[in-house]
Amino acid sequence: MAEEENNLIELTDEEGNVIKCALYDIIDFEDKQYAILADMSVEEEGDMYDTIITTYKEEDGTSYFETIEDDEEFDRVSEYVDKILDEEELDEDEE
Repeated sequence: MAEEENNLIELTDEEGNVIKCALYDIIDFEDKQYAILADMSVEEEGDMYDTIITTYKEEDGTSYFETIEDDEEFDRVSEYVDKILDEEELDEDEE
């Protein structure tokens, strides 16, 4: 479950904990859409945040962010997202 407000999203995990995230991007991969979210509640090194990847669906103007239940699907999507983020980091370094 999620609430979206200007790219800031509050996810609720299985235990009822609220996780505040920033929407980084929506990507298409293997005929599905996925959301790349930055977990704003846990800051890592420097300006880096933990990344959360969910499925993304939109129905009747409402956005839905859902956990990826299949481990193999999650691994494929994670690998793809890592590749995208690495490429973007390289592009930033070249500028």
